[in-house]
Amino acid sequence: MVRSMTGYGKDVIHKGDTTVTIEVRSVNHRFLDVAVKLPRTILFLEDKIKKVMRTYVQRGHVDIYIQIDGDGMIQKELKTDWNMLAQYMEHFDRAKQQYDLEGTIPASVMTMIPDLMTVQEVEMETDAISEIVLTGVHHACERMVDMRTKEGEFLFHDLQNRSNVIEETVHHLQSLRETVTMEYHDRIQERLQYYIEDNKVVDRARMHQEIALLAEKGDISEETTRLMSHVSHFLEITYQQEAMGRKLDFIIQEMHREANTIGSKSTDPKIGKQIVSLKSNIEKMKEQVQNIE
Repeated sequence: MVRSMTGYGKDVIHKGDTTVTIEVRSVNHRFLDVAVKLPRTILFLEDKIKKVMRTYVQRGHVDIYIQIDGDGMIQKELKTDWNMLAQYMEHFDRAKQQYDLEGTIPASVMTMIPDLMTVQEVEMETDAISEIVLTGVHHACERMVDMRTKEGEFLFHDLQNRSNVIEETVHHLQSLRETVTMEYHDRIQERLQYYIEDNKVVDRARMHQEIALLAEKGDISEETTRLMSHVSHFLEITYQQEAMGRKLDFIIQEMHREANTIGSKSTDPKIGKQIVSLKSNIEKMKEQVQNIE
């Protein structure tokens, strides 16, 4: 199954007064590269989030953005330094006795003493945070994969159509095989004639042997057969249920090599036109393959 490396997924989770937003974006990349941007309060989840991502994709650069709005995941508590307060009270009593002071100390004084009372944030239980965030990551990844799969279907149909065109072109080239061979043979004859004119003593047996060898090199049957085999293998791989981008890219290179070889063996305009069409479709297939996981 062909799957694109470009996709996007999003999930929003509401928990009390808190909203957790998870966004996942993926683009083309040679390998799997995952970048996670998290709030400070959930940095401890980074490795787990990357592990979840690896269960969904095998190639591509993936950015994961997580945003937490609201205070529902953080509770505030008032902390009092009772030891310090006891020391203050002890010093107040001693001052009253030493300086013969009367009256009581108002409670409001406590709020004026630096660091005596502080408000501290206490985070939710780690397990509760993990469950909320990781659930959202799973949902966002599923939607991203759905998008990659849908785009992969378009790539698949385009590659199929181009493969069919290439097969038709190769069949046409095979029908012109004799033309290529004869043309190549004529080129050999011209070169040999030039050689014979400058060399009066000629080993004719050796000459005919060389002609046969060179003429065989002008035959495109092997190249067209291999090219058809590459196309067949290419289509076969597109039905697999695993990452296939690298395999397809390698086959495309082999197809391009065979097309170049066929083109180098003929200067016939009709064949040249077919080679241009062949290379054009192979090149477009190569561009599409760069988007496949």
